[in-house]
Amino acid sequence: MELSKVSFLGPKASFSHQAAVEAFGDPVQLTPCLTFADAFAAVQQGQSDYAIIPVENSSNGSVVQTLDLLADRNEIYGDVEVCAEHYLTVHHCFMVRKDTLPAYSSITKLYTHPQAWGQCETFLSKNFKGVERQDVSSTSKAAEIVSKETTECSGAIASRFAAEYHGVDILAENIEDKADNTTRFLILRNVHSERLARLTFEDAIPSKPSSTALKTLILFTVDHDSPGALADALSVFKDHGLNLTSINTRPSQKRAWQYVFFVECARVPTPQNQEAVTRILQSLPQVTESCKYLGTWKDRL
Repeated sequence: MELSKVSFLGPKASFSHQAAVEAFGDPVQLTPCLTFADAFAAVQQGQSDYAIIPVENSSNGSVVQTLDLLADRNEIYGDVEVCAEHYLTVHHCFMVRKDTLPAYSSITKLYTHPQAWGQCETFLSKNFKGVERQDVSSTSKAAEIVSKETTECSGAIASRFAAEYHGVDILAENIEDKADNTTRFLILRNVHSERLARLTFEDAIPSKPSSTALKTLILFTVDHDSPGALADALSVFKDHGLNLTSINTRPSQKRAWQYVFFVECARVPTPQNQEAVTRILQSLPQVTESCKYLGTWKDRL
């Protein structure tokens, strides 16, 4: 059987790489992508069967790069659809170059991804107050830099997965402020893929969802000059019995101070709500300027 091809936000040993390994298991063909757009393009162009992309973190909120690509303002990714989600519990470690084991007081520079600083502030304030912080493109990159550092005593914040990949020593584990720090990833597919028409996502992964609920993501825009336009759009979801679980916005980039709304809703399938999403998509054009269906998948929370 041909292996599923999965793109993730690189580099190797990033949290996205770890999420891909957890979500898909073995055997799959994993390919790192330099940017969010590269991962979307790989699915759109059929180079990958799936892409796994971070969409929100329980501590830091939404990942706006993913929302902007889902908005697809230039209509580049018209065949890309969300088919599943994966939750990764994010545990950060403090690490240094192998076999050096320096005291915290001798560390002169720290490396990590910008989001990780805020997730580990208690540890950093206690142990490294005043120490220079250098932003890098990923936590994996931070571990790589420290693994090759020879001119100064530096440390990195990254995962155990990254530490093992880059061969550095861990001095402290689970340094995140919140033990339940979690990132949610969306898994994307091409709706016109002939190969995936014969293989559902549930066939491609080892684990099965514990919940029976389904989630759906829909985006829309409204007339910002019309009083109650947003309320009218949101009431469509209530009228058809769907529970709104999150609402996000991004600038429309068509006119200043106008926005694209991302609405995620959930339902436990019943005979009564079987056609609820279809009816919502039929009703929304009457109260919005535009709307787009972005996918339905099984709740894995």
